[in-house]
Amino acid sequence: MRPALTAPSLEEIYRARERIARAIIRSPLLKLNVDSPAEIYLKLENLQPIGSFKLRGAGNAILEMPAEDLAPGVYTPSAGNHAQGLGWWARQLGVACTVVVPDTAPQIKLEAIERLGASIVKLPRERWHQIIVDHGLPGMTGTFVHPVSHPAILAGQGTIGLEIAEDLPDVDAVYVPYGGGALACGIAAALRVLAPRAQVYACEVETATPLSAAWAAGQPLQVPYRPTFVDGVGGAQVLPEMWPLARALLAGPVVVSIPQVTGAIRLMVERNHVISEGAGATTVAAALRDATPGRKVVCIISGGNIDSGVLATILRGEMP
Repeated sequence: MRPALTAPSLEEIYRARERIARAIIRSPLLKLNVDSPAEIYLKLENLQPIGSFKLRGAGNAILEMPAEDLAPGVYTPSAGNHAQGLGWWARQLGVACTVVVPDTAPQIKLEAIERLGASIVKLPRERWHQIIVDHGLPGMTGTFVHPVSHPAILAGQGTIGLEIAEDLPDVDAVYVPYGGGALACGIAAALRVLAPRAQVYACEVETATPLSAAWAAGQPLQVPYRPTFVDGVGGAQVLPEMWPLARALLAGPVVVSIPQVTGAIRLMVERNHVISEGAGATTVAAALRDATPGRKVVCIISGGNIDSGVLATILRGEMP
């Protein structure tokens, strides 16, 4: 039986920041240029070397591994951004990396994984998701790195919370995309100590709402999942080991529509010249819709790895 997953301590998050400092950009907080009753800031994780926050958690996980675990290489299940994070660090360290991807993974992310030198194994989405649930795939070579339910991953993602608390100490709310939950829970673990008034909301898209279903039922449930260009959030079910953390650390889920996401992507390009993938744009869509006068709000722009054709379609005012 796996030990219960606990929230990272502030000390663990600070240690993670020291460990990954050689590669991580301290992403800026940029005020969204829009008329709103709230002050809305963009936390630009799309500016990281791989275009995503995933470099933080993946780096912390691989850098704390003992040499004997690194020697045979590493493998992970990922739809794209975590794979790029682990692949980037594996290349820096000179170790082999294999990524198991779902058959719905966007081509732009597959190409990025290959550029980093990682090997790709493609599986049907249901079988791929089972690897995440089971914490491994029999027959694979290398040390398994879970993309979500790993203490070092949580601490690495929590370093974003340190930066928010330092740059905007009177923050009222933080909107975070909810995929597996490590980003939202890691940030919330840091802020509950450093900025306890801040409420952390988990953003989902209407085509996949496992956290909202779990929140309503009081336990993880299977929900329908429809793949869209918003590929970094949602799924069939909240991971059971992540549910207690999410319930304890987060203020609740927020669900936005596909049109609201495309509108947020277009707005960021037009007003701030920021390119966000769909998952990151869920946070802006939620903040704009729920804006409360006088509140200071941070939206985590989790990544910028969006297909150029999809982006062009959105910028024409059409639905991808």
